[in-house]
Amino acid sequence: MKKTKWMLYTKRADFKTIADKYGIDQVTARIIRNRDVVTDEQIRSYLYGTEDDLHDPSMMRDACRAASVLKEKIREGKRIRIIGDYDIDGVCAVAILYRVLSGLGADVDYEIPDRITDGYGLKRRLVEYALEEQVDTILTCDNGIRAVDEIRFAKENGMTVIVTDHHQPGAELPPADAVLDPCRKDETYPFAGICGAVVAWKLMQVLTGDRLLSYLDLAAFATVGDVMDLRDENRIIVRLGLSLLGHTDRPGLKALIEENALTGKDLRAYHIGFILGPCINAGGRIDTARRSLALLLSEDPGEASGLARELVKLNVIRRELTEEGLERAIRILEGDGKDGSGTALPDEIRLTTPEDKVLVVYLPDCHESVAGIIAGKLRERYYRPSIVLTDAQEPGIVKGSARSIEGYHMHDALEESSDLLLVFGGHPMAAGLTLLKSNLKAFARFLNEHCTLTGDDLIQKQLIDVPVPMYYLNEKLIREFELLEPFGKGNEKPVFALKNVSLSGGKILGSSGNTFKCMIEDETGTRLEGIWYGNTSELILEFWERWGREQTGRLMRGQENTIRAAVLYYPQINHYRGWTNIQLRILGFA
Repeated sequence: MKKTKWMLYTKRADFKTIADKYGIDQVTARIIRNRDVVTDEQIRSYLYGTEDDLHDPSMMRDACRAASVLKEKIREGKRIRIIGDYDIDGVCAVAILYRVLSGLGADVDYEIPDRITDGYGLKRRLVEYALEEQVDTILTCDNGIRAVDEIRFAKENGMTVIVTDHHQPGAELPPADAVLDPCRKDETYPFAGICGAVVAWKLMQVLTGDRLLSYLDLAAFATVGDVMDLRDENRIIVRLGLSLLGHTDRPGLKALIEENALTGKDLRAYHIGFILGPCINAGGRIDTARRSLALLLSEDPGEASGLARELVKLNVIRRELTEEGLERAIRILEGDGKDGSGTALPDEIRLTTPEDKVLVVYLPDCHESVAGIIAGKLRERYYRPSIVLTDAQEPGIVKGSARSIEGYHMHDALEESSDLLLVFGGHPMAAGLTLLKSNLKAFARFLNEHCTLTGDDLIQKQLIDVPVPMYYLNEKLIREFELLEPFGKGNEKPVFALKNVSLSGGKILGSSGNTFKCMIEDETGTRLEGIWYGNTSELILEFWERWGREQTGRLMRGQENTIRAAVLYYPQINHYRGWTNIQLRILGFA
């Protein structure tokens, strides 16, 4: 299991001056500095940024050229085909492009690759199919930057190709008529961290000469769903998009919100990342992404409700498949080389153990669509770069997904091992790959032999923003923290710490027993309620190891005990039956 090291941010600034200038508490000023928001302009935009602070889309290389080509194709009545990706980013990108282009009178349709039969990206089959149907122009979104051969084939056959993507380019850019990708080495756009749907949205802005702010909900949905850093303009896009999402007029999104019992609630990035977004992704994982796209494009409330209901059911199936695959992966990594029935596992199954620096797990019967989710959960459990592979449809071929940790550039690692791979692509933190089954052991061995991570790199760091004492907390300060939202990757929720506190009145709550509550008292005698969510059985075992069974028992029986702990927390305002109190959302004990 992973270890966690608590560390306090030590970044410096004149916090009093910042607090006075922007009318905020010094604690808030410290948190902002910890997020590397330094200059006056950055602080102003971080706290109060509006649509006027979004970057000019025409600054993106090839944006004006692509818009000019599309204008000509629309004027000439040429057939345009959008080819997207099957995940939340790709689906939102297709929806934006299709809505805007069709609204301009373009002869436009779309195609989304099948995750299983096509895999990721612009495949030659899709180009050949477009040629057969006399498509003049292919417009990619959330893919295409590495489809050099496929795009060359399209150009040789007289097609026009425009690429919009946000993934890392290879050594050679595709020979398209225009290539929009903020990760291009020669890019002039000031922020490379936008998702594919935002790249598509920016192109449509240049094409129409309009800011198209009504599409901010889809841009925000894709940004959070594709786990982009909530920095720079992404932060503004998501904040503005969430305000639109809460009262969206799109029948599809409205139905999805209703089906997940979120109607009328204050929607946060969390709701996209963990409730709504997975339903959209479930279409491309378990069935077809066309179902998810149909939901986003639907104009009929009745149809939208039916589609939303189907996607929620698919997401339940996706969760079940993930849980089954994760349990098997853990047994393979931690087991004795045998399956649950005592039968010895085939030699190629057990590729790595939890002690290895890079985990490579082969799950032959795992549904390909959940490999990435399982890899992410293994990374969380062991804090190791994790790769999960499963059998492809073609005999002798395996494919899967990788998830990484800070300090390990997954895409570069796959580049180094490319002689053992058939196809790969992705980001520093996530990637997809395909290889021969016969290369599995060599691949796992190569990654670990060439891994430069140290023991310290493999201990997860939990950064503490400020060690705020309980007496300093009040409702005004806690409400002020709302200025820091939206929270997510790249703009994490603040973490505070207390040391040498007493715990009393421990209780296990909830129908599933996944809530621990106790009273927390500091050295000044200040007492606040603390609440922790998770596997309470594991938490009690941790208490036994740290403070002993006797004192843990006394805590849980409401008796006086000698437990003195350090806690990580985030303060929140709890409303219950007309009462309001400050509560500590406990994130960890030590």
